[in-house]
Amino acid sequence: MIDLERDGDVFVLTMNDGENRWNTTFVREVAKALTEVEASEGPAALVTRSASEKFFSNGLDLDWLMSKGEHRGGDRDAFGEEFMALMGRIITLEVPTVAAINGHGFGAGFMSALCHDVRVMRADRGFICANEMQIGMVIPKPELALFRHKIPMNAFFETVQLAKRWSGPAAEAAGIVQMTADAESLLEVAMHRANELAPLAKNRANFAKQKESIYGENAALNYPHGPAHMLKNAAQFHH
Repeated sequence: MIDLERDGDVFVLTMNDGENRWNTTFVREVAKALTEVEASEGPAALVTRSASEKFFSNGLDLDWLMSKGEHRGGDRDAFGEEFMALMGRIITLEVPTVAAINGHGFGAGFMSALCHDVRVMRADRGFICANEMQIGMVIPKPELALFRHKIPMNAFFETVQLAKRWSGPAAEAAGIVQMTADAESLLEVAMHRANELAPLAKNRANFAKQKESIYGENAALNYPHGPAHMLKNAAQFHH
């Protein structure tokens, strides 16, 4: 379901469960892999990829969610809280993270990619999309906050309200992904960027603290005051 390997300073997390749909079992396997990454020391980065040629992650495991009785997907009641907590963990991970989006990323799959620091997307095939509107769901507020932080405003409404499907080139032009590459070189490009960023994690505590300042409690971007007030009263905003 989840494989984790290390190549020098870069951990490679490979999702290998077909369409890589999110259920509780999948969440917990990813969490185990992150624990191994966090247990390492020194410079490091994480690349998340898929073994599928077609899908990065096709969102929620709806068949599991709608089924009854025991299922390989695990505890249905635990999913919502554990999934959201895992996404928060990824976005504040103490090492740089790169999502290598080699195929379709819908719903929860798109969300998981957005939680990474950098996104590299296949240029010739595949779409990313917040498809909640299409399947009769309302996007939870924590997820909306993630989209607002990670997607430029001109593309935000089209993404969350109009369920726009973004190709690689369109997503790059909109600022949703940072780079595109062909299928053959996608992982190589992602690994190269991860190796460039890995030294930033030499001081893990510092790297994590900066992420918390951006995305955590009382985050700088969420303050009610504008930057002019904050700059003029900088002593109030040391932490």
